[in-house]
Amino acid sequence: MIDGTRLVRPYNRSRAVEYAHKWAFGRNPKYFSFDKLGGDCTNFASQVLFAGSNVMNYTPTYGWYYIDSNRRTASWTGVNFLYNFLVNNKGSGPYAQESDVRDIEPGDIIQLSFGGAPNFDHSPVVVQVGSPVSLQNILIAAHTYDRDYYPITKYNWVDIRFIHILGVRT
Repeated sequence: MIDGTRLVRPYNRSRAVEYAHKWAFGRNPKYFSFDKLGGDCTNFASQVLFAGSNVMNYTPTYGWYYIDSNRRTASWTGVNFLYNFLVNNKGSGPYAQESDVRDIEPGDIIQLSFGGAPNFDHSPVVVQVGSPVSLQNILIAAHTYDRDYYPITKYNWVDIRFIHILGVRT
């Protein structure tokens, strides 16, 4: 499908989830670990998104890419920056919308605020949902405190938002 001048293709949710399971308790040596620099959760979420999209957006400042620890966008590792990129992206790479919990699928991102919006602090990746989808049957994978098949309800958040990946522009 063509969106403007860009080809749009589906986000590969199975590849994203497969990557999340593979690296949930480890670190892919292709990427720097930000564990000691504020946390690795959004770096991990971006790696998962890249596994499912295979397209980065090299737009300076406002894109979404990782070359190395010093050549990356804030959206690759920053919770709020990733949200802003995904829901506003009109260029290449994955794009998303904030959605209701009922629309969440494996490979999507959930963001948690421990102190209250507008600042969000954690970006777990959805790896499994029940039917019908509800907070009680969503399982996630995450870094910083490494998790896999972890119930989202075990977190103690003030605010939560659901980011549903709509597709990938090339």
